[in-house]
Amino acid sequence: MTTVPRSATALPRAGEASRSGIAPLKNDHAVLLQLVLFWAGAIMLPLGLVVIVLGWYGAANTPYQYDQLSYLVSGGLLGLGLTFVGGFLYFGAWLARIAADGRESTKRLADTLLLLAEVTASSATVDVRGADLGAIPVVAGDGTTMHRRDCSLIAHRDDLAPVGEDNGHLVLCRVCRPGSAG
Repeated sequence: MTTVPRSATALPRAGEASRSGIAPLKNDHAVLLQLVLFWAGAIMLPLGLVVIVLGWYGAANTPYQYDQLSYLVSGGLLGLGLTFVGGFLYFGAWLARIAADGRESTKRLADTLLLLAEVTASSATVDVRGADLGAIPVVAGDGTTMHRRDCSLIAHRDDLAPVGEDNGHLVLCRVCRPGSAG
């Protein structure tokens, strides 16, 4: 088995050029969104907790009930809102990360499948001497239809025989068209 250099067989992947330059976030909006969500959540969630603590401290250290209500509204509810929004932004950053990982694994799988299809297609239709085996016309059993060897209609058959000189009675397959060039 011969090894082929990766650069000769690897297909170019989408997004590789944008990740290799000085500005990696220039064309990658998903990563930029993930970073914005992460840092906004990282700032808002602890800030909300600090505002809640300050509201509690102000309400606990005033003897007047009308002052306690203003601390409750400004500190408690604002802090609670900041905490929830920060938590949702963290959750959004996490979902963006999962989506980016899914896209990356899908790209890798598609690249692998394309490379595998290319390798199997080239090895399945060419023999040792370099002859195109798919272009050889064959007949399945005692059939009356002439197929290419790689026709999907006869791929499962084991009783294939090459077509001889007396093929005037055979009908050309409408799927693989053995007489045409493609």
